[in-house]
Amino acid sequence: MDFTQMALSFIGGFGIFIFGMNYMGEGLQKSAGNQMKNLIGALTNNRILGVLVGAIVTVVVQSSSATTVMIVGFVNAGLMSLTQAVGVIMGANIGTTVTAWIVSLGDWVDWLSPSTIAPLLVAIGVGLSMIAKEQKIKYIAQIIFGFGALFLGLDMMSGAVKPLRELQEIKDLFMTLGANPILGILTGALVTAIIQSSSASVGILQALAIAAIVPWNTAIYIILGQNIGTCVTAILSSIGANTNAKRAAVIHLLFNIIGSILFGIIGVITFQFVIPAFGNTLITTFEISIVHSIFNILNTLLLFPFATLLVKIATKIISDSSVPMSKELIHLDERMLETPSFAVQSAVKEVHAYSMLAEKNLKTAFYALLNKDENKIAEVIEREKKINKIQHEINNYLVKLSNVPLSEKEHSQINTLFHNVGDIERVGDHAENLVELAQNLIRDNAIFSDSAIEELTNMTNLVLETYNNALNAFMNENIESAKKVYELENKVDKMETRLRKRHIKRLSEEKCSPLAGIVFLDTISNLERISDHAVNLVDALVGESFNEDEEEFYLSNDNH
Repeated sequence: MDFTQMALSFIGGFGIFIFGMNYMGEGLQKSAGNQMKNLIGALTNNRILGVLVGAIVTVVVQSSSATTVMIVGFVNAGLMSLTQAVGVIMGANIGTTVTAWIVSLGDWVDWLSPSTIAPLLVAIGVGLSMIAKEQKIKYIAQIIFGFGALFLGLDMMSGAVKPLRELQEIKDLFMTLGANPILGILTGALVTAIIQSSSASVGILQALAIAAIVPWNTAIYIILGQNIGTCVTAILSSIGANTNAKRAAVIHLLFNIIGSILFGIIGVITFQFVIPAFGNTLITTFEISIVHSIFNILNTLLLFPFATLLVKIATKIISDSSVPMSKELIHLDERMLETPSFAVQSAVKEVHAYSMLAEKNLKTAFYALLNKDENKIAEVIEREKKINKIQHEINNYLVKLSNVPLSEKEHSQINTLFHNVGDIERVGDHAENLVELAQNLIRDNAIFSDSAIEELTNMTNLVLETYNNALNAFMNENIESAKKVYELENKVDKMETRLRKRHIKRLSEEKCSPLAGIVFLDTISNLERISDHAVNLVDALVGESFNEDEEEFYLSNDNH
């Protein structure tokens, strides 16, 4: 028996299995991208809905580890409470059982066995990807190819270990694991912790089951251990996160440990006292799927009523003293990169929050200008430093996000966000320009005339209306708001020209001091520039989704 060749074949098969699972998950995420973003809004304090969301997300991403890491990221970013997290964590455990059912298809129908279906699915996936023109068809091709690669890897793994069933040492090893629950659970936990994927770990177990070398009792204990081992990924991810994020990882661990203990006790009673002979019966891949699903579903049903208690225990374990320093970003966390569709939507929310910060600085700057308020001037300058820092952090995040698997539309969104962050930062710069003009007024004790103040107020209100409509179009892809931005920007341009002529007339009539006149002209110039950046927000973010009639509307406007 060539153990070297056997090991190489098994490792190669496992690699193809992991690749297929991940590739299929990427295809599912890309094809479900638009629907995935709606799930963010479903993350309410309704824990039942949270279970459903957790299960769906895990089925799509094909990894409960990725889902729980995402949960830690959401909690760390303040987008999800611990109460919400409990339900999603429970749902993730249920969702991960789908992979085991996919692997066990061969037990249902002979022609769905890995050796039969793998080459067919790979061929279909490759063929579709070569001839497909539409992006949606290419995503489907990716899913089918990943499906086939998963089966191909499973077939290679099971084929590699089949000779082991002839060895008495292997039989004795599995008998030992079945007779010693703690050892069996530790084995499942260790293997899963190393490869950081319970779905892959269950796949290995099913490959061994295909080779007919795994008894029932061993499989039960290993499955229980696998559910504990998968918590390692979330625990590692919570390092450096805030207190609640750490507590979310602890809740995940508590949930699986408590369930494993309860079902482990049932397993010991069943296999050692009730029907000991059954424990040594060989298990099939289909039966592993059943056990895996029953454990996770019953565990959720049993512990769901005690979700609040789990939160309290986690709060006791992780004290408030472990809170790290606060960060500038509100909605972003690198852990969410595990689920790109969610990460993209969180980035959109972050950019919107960033745009609101710039708007606040603009309003404060205008107040400082009209009232020559030095405290407000200092506030604007300090906030502008924060705006610049946030721009740098958002751009760094977007660079990382652009390097993970995304759909074509999501890639377009990321490119758009890059441009918008720049435009919003420029709005902040113009606010800083306004307070510099205010400092000039204070230094030379210059004042605006009443008519100048009224005109500046009217123009500022119009610019703010333009900017707010641009933000509404940006967040909601609201076509009506986008159209209004172009209309309002035209009004701003005309107002800027009209006010410039009026003020030059006032200067010639000596109704305004020269310095105040210069500041007035510079102010309306900055305001007009802000409205230009509002138009850029519309062009970049929603312009691509408009139909031809709407495009003609924009092209007909003289601001283009």
